[in-house]
Amino acid sequence: MDSYFLLKLIHIICAVVLVGTGVGIAFFLFMANRSNNVQAIAVTTRHVVLADWIFTTPAIIVQLISGILLMLELDYSFSSSWFLTVLALFVIVGICWLPVVYIQYLLRTMAEKAVATGALSPKFKTLMRLWTTLGIAALITILVIFWLMIFKPLAVV
Repeated sequence: MDSYFLLKLIHIICAVVLVGTGVGIAFFLFMANRSNNVQAIAVTTRHVVLADWIFTTPAIIVQLISGILLMLELDYSFSSSWFLTVLALFVIVGICWLPVVYIQYLLRTMAEKAVATGALSPKFKTLMRLWTTLGIAALITILVIFWLMIFKPLAVV
């Protein structure tokens, strides 16, 4: 198999894992939160944190490495408007994702305390809104990156 196609396959699989895990995590935590069932919320927040470590974090790392290797393989310019735009958007996704990860830990801790007390802190709902907002912003940004990857409307050389 040609190294280009292998790199491209890895890059695409990582993109699918990132979006799939992100949307899946968002759906299940959103639905658990809506249930107001503290047991369900506690279990879901634990799984969300775990999923980010198992799926999202490695996919981000491999995505970055495979993207750089594809740039080299295709002899695209690292100073091109296309690359700089994609890189800026990748950084924006990271700027959204890092607080989301931190918030997930806070949500997990609050949910575990709620199992003992029977009630969620009002701060939990506020953090959930922030978590959701940052997640939506990251998803929209990722979709713009997809568009740039597929259509390459900007110069790559």
